[in-house]
Amino acid sequence: MIELEQKRERAILAAVSAGDEKETARSLAELAELAKTAKAEVAATLMQNRESAHPGTYLGSGKIEELAQMLELFEADTVICDDELSPAQLNNLQDLLKCKVLDRTLLILDIFAARARTGEGKIQVELAQLRYRASRLTGLGKSLSRQGGGIGTRGPGEKKLETDRRLIGERIGVLKKELEEVKRHRDTLREGRKRGNLSTAAIVGYTNAGKSTLLNTLTGAGVLEEDALFATLDPTTRVCELPLKGKVLLTDTVGFIRKLPHHLVEAFKSTLEEAVYADIIIHVVDASNPEMDRQMEIVYETLDNLGAKDKPVITCFNKMDVAPADVILFDPRASQTVHISAKTGEGLDDLLSEIEKILLAGKLFIDRIYPYDKAGKIAVIREKGQLLTEEYLAEGIHVEAYVPMEIYGAIDV
Repeated sequence: MIELEQKRERAILAAVSAGDEKETARSLAELAELAKTAKAEVAATLMQNRESAHPGTYLGSGKIEELAQMLELFEADTVICDDELSPAQLNNLQDLLKCKVLDRTLLILDIFAARARTGEGKIQVELAQLRYRASRLTGLGKSLSRQGGGIGTRGPGEKKLETDRRLIGERIGVLKKELEEVKRHRDTLREGRKRGNLSTAAIVGYTNAGKSTLLNTLTGAGVLEEDALFATLDPTTRVCELPLKGKVLLTDTVGFIRKLPHHLVEAFKSTLEEAVYADIIIHVVDASNPEMDRQMEIVYETLDNLGAKDKPVITCFNKMDVAPADVILFDPRASQTVHISAKTGEGLDDLLSEIEKILLAGKLFIDRIYPYDKAGKIAVIREKGQLLTEEYLAEGIHVEAYVPMEIYGAIDV
């Protein structure tokens, strides 16, 4: 039996540097990782220094000629640009280069389409794709027809591309209603957690920083772990046991990245809002990555845009088992920092202790004996506080617990 392997697309990456050439080079390197994640082979890269991208063709005429020669030289069939292109730029580049042209946004959307597993994730991806394509039907028609295939055609786009704007608009309306149902379900779950006195922590960070590995190590969640960008997409929530018999709900969120498409931010808002409503934000940072500081900035920019300011943040400098010995680890916005390896378990006890310290801040420790006729007060402690020990003695019930200050009067003997 002969197995036929699908031919990998050969792509040339292109970027415009409007100032910081080093930052553009770093962004291009990340684009290369995204392309590999999408199963493309990167043949070459091209960068042009300009005051701004050309409004009609993204690159200048000379660079377009150079790019056309590179396509022939490297036998490439795809160009991927490191910015979101306007419909005119996309259409004009395709006409001039006679090949498929993608932008960074469509590349990320394609990866998300391949990674989404749950119903919610698939709805969010489809909504983001359709919003992106609604204004680009003309520009995308040639490169993303059903005959073309390959990167940028996965997910619902392949089915929807040849429909008209009215049908796409109707489909967007249906998806928005479905996401509203998802949001209502999430809100109900959050209210249930509040009533059950369950604290929550959202795990955030740059893509491939080790968030899923951390969740798996702490809770045994069984989430996919892979050394790739956006290895996991769908959020997972699990209970984590704390040292003093307490519990916290940990939620893994979608990874952040440079130039995260606004279509995705909008579509995944219900998921990303886990960080807004969480009691604590656990910020996972890849300490082995030379771009660590810039990645931290991008995470905080995204959190600020979501409205997740003024939350206690525990920054976990992860992958310490492979980080350089002389690396400087500092996060001025963190309430606390810990050095960990989610893979080996190093430093995780420190992380759990810091989580518990933040959750117990503002609570009172009580150590007392309740007469048996006051046993109802223990039910209040169990509901509103954190009951550590409960021992039945001849003279009454001995209790050790942490309780919120506002209920202290209700449980006083």
